[in-house]
Amino acid sequence: MPKNAADPVRSVGVVEPQTLRLQLPAGSLRLEKGGVLPEIEVAYERCGWLAPDKSNVIYICHALTGDAHVAGCRPGETQPSGWWEEMVGPGRGIDTDHYHVVCANMLGGCKGTTGPGSINPAMGKPYGSQFPRLTVGDIVTVQRLLLQQLGIERVAAVIGGSFGGMQAMEWAIRFPEAIGRAVVIASASSLNSQALAFDILGRQAVVQDPDWQNGDYYGTGRAPVRGLAQARKLGHITYLSQQTMKDKFGREKRPEWLQADAAFHDESRRTFRSYFQVESYLEHQAAKFIERFDANSYLHIIEAMDEYDLEERFGSLKQAFANVQARVLIVALSGDWLFMPEQSADLARALLQDRKRVTYCHLDAPAGHDAFLTHIDKLQHVLHAFLPWVGPRPPSGRQKPPSRATAEYDAVLDLIPPRSRVLDLGCGDGALLSRLEQERGTQGVGVEIDVECVIRATDNGHDVLLEDIDDGLAMIPDDAFDVAVLSETLQVVRRPRFVLQQILRVAREAIVTFPNFGYALVRAQLLLSGRMPKGGQLPFEWYDTPNIHLFTLNDFLALCRADGIAVQEVRALPGGPCSRALLALGLRNLGAERVIVRIARGAVSGLSPETVVTSNQ
Repeated sequence: MPKNAADPVRSVGVVEPQTLRLQLPAGSLRLEKGGVLPEIEVAYERCGWLAPDKSNVIYICHALTGDAHVAGCRPGETQPSGWWEEMVGPGRGIDTDHYHVVCANMLGGCKGTTGPGSINPAMGKPYGSQFPRLTVGDIVTVQRLLLQQLGIERVAAVIGGSFGGMQAMEWAIRFPEAIGRAVVIASASSLNSQALAFDILGRQAVVQDPDWQNGDYYGTGRAPVRGLAQARKLGHITYLSQQTMKDKFGREKRPEWLQADAAFHDESRRTFRSYFQVESYLEHQAAKFIERFDANSYLHIIEAMDEYDLEERFGSLKQAFANVQARVLIVALSGDWLFMPEQSADLARALLQDRKRVTYCHLDAPAGHDAFLTHIDKLQHVLHAFLPWVGPRPPSGRQKPPSRATAEYDAVLDLIPPRSRVLDLGCGDGALLSRLEQERGTQGVGVEIDVECVIRATDNGHDVLLEDIDDGLAMIPDDAFDVAVLSETLQVVRRPRFVLQQILRVAREAIVTFPNFGYALVRAQLLLSGRMPKGGQLPFEWYDTPNIHLFTLNDFLALCRADGIAVQEVRALPGGPCSRALLALGLRNLGAERVIVRIARGAVSGLSPETVVTSNQ
């Protein structure tokens, strides 16, 4: 994290709300569903340092019922009140010491941007039922027009969570030349049927409220607050995970229920009113919502979200992302059942199919969908690492890789053709990817299960998938890479045989390195002490080791033979003078401390394990 990350009290300070009337092409904006808006005002806020060349602008797309106030204090406030206060500010994930942040209330909203409650210039009264239907494309087009009018032609990044993530995707698709990076958090290319069902019920609750009056309730003294409250309650059920609901409320009763007399309970039973704590929470959220949001805005925005469907529009996600130029970060949340992690993985898979630059993080977030707003510890580190740095990058403070890793990397580099596309499985902090890029001109993607390593590798400029290799690398399409590297990792996976099959599905050939349990020193320690060896490539106690498969070079070659995997080259790495002597005598399994093997699909290479080329180093 940046130097000020430890200071939780720093804020962007007072942020002045601003409003801009857009200069519309041909004097009006024609919307994608046929409607026309003759004039549009946009409410927006800006914070953070702006570079002289405006190269450090980050646009944040708010979610369904958000607004432009992403961080800082409103005029007159003494405490920050932004909806993403913990993420945006000096020293935070989106560091306003280095970035200039812009956030605007979306088209159709009710926080200063033109929406159903705005005055229709043709009628001199609020649009109400006459407000035209919107799409996500319309919303993003207005955001682009706003930035252009502010003199910003290109943004360093567009970031959005939930419905904001859909907008960030639309930015990358619609304006590929105007965006450097896109961050899509807890979102999807379309809503699943369960999410749609909740939205349908929410809309019905509003339109069936007698006070809705077909949308023309402005100035009547009545508004569909009961229907809007019900819609909000339904929405909040989807924002929290089941475990969070259990932890926060369980089946606890409200205090007034526990302390009430018999008459109170009789009245409650006649009205079927419950007094569970979870009901109190839902009522509280609904009461806050109806004070700040407009029912018609809710209907228009939620309809635009429901109808967003990239596969329907383009035929496939791969085709949808065909022209994307931005580097993309996809973040899934484990406890999210509104925007399922599988939907985020689909986005990453499609981008990989198109050979776009994508980083994917499936973060542990049991709190549910709202965790991207409320539980952001890991998320802010991931964002900070992914965003382009402005000015000199601070020193990382990481140690130089040990000499052994350097020597092994030298051998691996010799086996990888220049300018090839490389998948590094178990990439750690990306040290090998960095050397490959610098010395071989490769384009690489890493796979790593440790989120801290993913953050460091991302910070070093690499594309990384936070993924368990044992899950089969399911999001990576066939033949996506020229070479896959599995370095010192095969012995720690649960299903090594399956992993090898998957590696040769996604890459034409692979380089596998592993410690050799047949090494003479290992055998001698076991023979003389009668205990499992410790040291060198086996530095752990037997009961506390990540190495769950201890195998020899001969074991590996036998597995390749059994599975029809072609072994193209074996490099036996010595551990000292004695092992060099053993290797010189041709005793590879006895003399090799570590092994590097280049393998390929048998049908591709035409080689077999019996035609191994051996190199001793």
